[in-house]
Amino acid sequence: MRTHCTAAALLLMSFTGCGSVGEESIPVAKHDPLANVRSTLLNYANGQPLASEVASFGSLVEEVRGIDPQKAELLEGGLQDLTTRSGASLRSKAKELIRKLGLDSPGQAE
Repeated sequence: MRTHCTAAALLLMSFTGCGSVGEESIPVAKHDPLANVRSTLLNYANGQPLASEVASFGSLVEEVRGIDPQKAELLEGGLQDLTTRSGASLRSKAKELIRKLGLDSPGQAE
């Protein structure tokens, strides 16, 4: 019986706590798929070679498709083209794709 009372008291204390708890709203920043695209393309434009992130190109395209189907089509073709390139050709095509997608303006997709 005593252990039941102790258990009940501990359970009651866990529900009531030591003080009041206030609610706090935490703003969540909206995810911009074009920011990821811009970042990836800027890396290539700055000389980074293609690496394992190529496997995620499909998901990048699908995220963009959710907000802008036309840009997604352009991106899909552009990324496919990039996978056949390296060096200066990769840098040049990445810069061109950034311009075509309208991501070259300051403040765009950042």
